[in-house]
Parts: sequence; C-alpha cells; structure tokens
Amino acid sequence: MKFTYSNPTALYFGQGKIAAIAKAIDPAKKVLVIYGGGSIKANGVYDQVAAALDGRQWLEFSGVEPNPTVETLDKAVALIRKEGVDFILAVGGGSVIDGSKYVAAAACYDGDGWDILTGRHRVSQALPLGAVLTLPATGSESNGGAVITRKTTKEKLVFSSDAVFPRFAVLDPDVIKSLPERQIANGIVDAFVHVCEQYLTYPAKAWVQDGYAEVLLRNLANLATQFKERDSDSWRANFMWTANQALNGLIGAGVPQDWATHMIGHELTARYGLDHARTLAIVLPSLLRNQIENKRVKLAQMGRNVFGLIPGLDLSERAIASIEDLFRSLDVPVRLSEAGINDPEAADAISAALRTHGMEKLGERGAVTLEVVRDILVGAA
Repeated sequence: MKFTYSNPTALYFGQGKIAAIAKAIDPAKKVLVIYGGGSIKANGVYDQVAAALDGRQWLEFSGVEPNPTVETLDKAVALIRKEGVDFILAVGGGSVIDGSKYVAAAACYDGDGWDILTGRHRVSQALPLGAVLTLPATGSESNGGAVITRKTTKEKLVFSSDAVFPRFAVLDPDVIKSLPERQIANGIVDAFVHVCEQYLTYPAKAWVQDGYAEVLLRNLANLATQFKERDSDSWRANFMWTANQALNGLIGAGVPQDWATHMIGHELTARYGLDHARTLAIVLPSLLRNQIENKRVKLAQMGRNVFGLIPGLDLSERAIASIEDLFRSLDVPVRLSEAGINDPEAADAISAALRTHGMEKLGERGAVTLEVVRDILVGAA
C-alpha cells in the first residue's frame, strides 16, 4: 500500500447543525446559495439556511436538475461573475453539490466550462464552497469529484480536483424525513455500489480498507432490511453517516478500484434519463457475473463477511445473487427491461458512447473492453 490521504472537509453532523453555517462561513463573504427544485422550502431547510445567513450578503440560484446540466450551471457561473460572489453554499443532494463544484471551478476559468469535463482544463483553482446535505447517497459533500451532464449532446462525464473539496458539510439526519421512498432506496443502492467499486476487485492485503468496506456494506444491507424503520432517528443517522463514509476516499486509499459500473451507468443515464442509482443496480450484477473469475476471491470474501453465507464452491455466485436480492428488496430494477428500456440497440449505443469518451478499457484490470460492455448489457437486458 502506498498512498497519500487527506480529507479537508469539516463535518457538522447531527440534528440542528444547519445553524453551524453561521460560524463556518466568513461573514465578509458574499454567498450564492445553490439548490434544486425547491423542496428545501417545503421541508424547512431553506428557512434554517436563511436564518444562519441572516445579516450577510447572499443570493440564490435554483433549478439544478437531478442530473445537473452544464447548460443550467453556466447560468449560475454568469450570476457569480455579475454579482461578485466569493463563496458557494450547495444545499441539496449529490446533484446539487456536484453542480456547485462545477460552478466553483468554472467561475475561475475563462474558457468553455465543458473543458473541465473533457480534461482540456485541469482544475487547480475554484471558489470556496460548503454544503448542506439533504439526500445521502453520493458522498459528494466530502470528496473532490463531480458528475456533470451536457444535455445537448447527451453526455455525462466526471471530473475531480482537490480544489473543489467542500470546506465544510452539514449532515443533519432530520432533513431526510420528507424524502420520497424512491429517493431513499436509490441512496442506499448508490452508496452500496460506491463501496463495491472500491472493494470488489482483487485481494490487496489492505486489512483496514477491506474491514471498513465490509462494515459499510453490512450497514447498508441492514438499512435495506430495516427499510420500514426509516423514520427513526437512528436509521436516518446511520444512513447519512454510512453514505458519507462510502466515498470520502478512505476505503479506496492504496487499493485497486473498478468504477466500470459507474462509467456504463453514466452513459445509460445520459441516453435514457434513468435514475443514476438504478443504472448501477442494473449493471453491477451483470458485470460481476461477466467478470466473476477476476473477482471470485473478493466476491467469496464478501459472501462470508457481509452476507454471512455458508462457504462452498458456488459462494461467489451466491454473493452476486445476494446483491441482486438486496436491490430487489428495495423495489429497484435489476434489468433494463424492468426499468422500461427495451432498446435492441442499447448495448451498441452505450459501447459507442464509451469509445467516444475514450473509455475502451474499464475496470481494475482494464478487462472490461467495449465488447465486454456489450455482453454485460445484453446480460442485463
């Protein structure tokens, strides 16, 4: 293991912690509050944020989509430049926080913001930002990654930079009380697959990372099993904390990582508009079956240590089935057809999109080629 690990995001966790914004942001800063469709005004989060910012210079930008588009976000960049904003506060789930990271970076770049996503511009400077998390799932509130869509070309790409790590994040479990069941289920799936992407590879003798990943996976499996208890304080708190820890960089430090499921899933969302988490639930089981020989040891380890399965020659296969059963228990589709996608050209279209984006060899071994992607999607039909 060789790695450098640093997570600069200060976390304010617990009920009533939105008030901490008042101390976390320099009073001299002019703040832009970025949020989505307005649900924060219905659940009281907006009022708490406004109270914390009382007496300061601040303005707002709303309308960030569930898959944030550069077309919308560039309007926020223009507003920042016009108004002289020097701090961004993202109030929402992963999409709002991801979008705010793009805005923070694009506001400090004179070229086309999409250059950030294509890699033509490497982000080294960004406006400072903080986050108030309203939907646990992505871990975006304390990492440096973001996923942005360009609607006109149906592209969904990733960028990452230490410059866009939030300075702080507020995690108040009470804010998820009003979330629809579908969003909560999606959040569990998203966090679960985040852990799998960093864990289900090949043995690296990283005991801490493996052990921590297994705790997170067991937590998420328990949350799914106890889904009817989601209105309890303990369920919400454990969900929010587990989802955060799933992608804050720790369990991936110094170990091989996959991320093929995510790259394929991004293309599915871009083409068909399917929820991000649901693309992951569809792709992951099929990918694991396709790559089972490359992942057999870790799958067997997961079967024993996460699902408590009895050892046997088919332990890896049963681990995959357990993952699929977990997703189904949350009423999340695990086949394209179950999600209403019956396009006979889907496999070829997604493979072609990956080729366009230079993703021709995915996975921890580079074994997920475009031909393999086709096979995975045919298996997921």
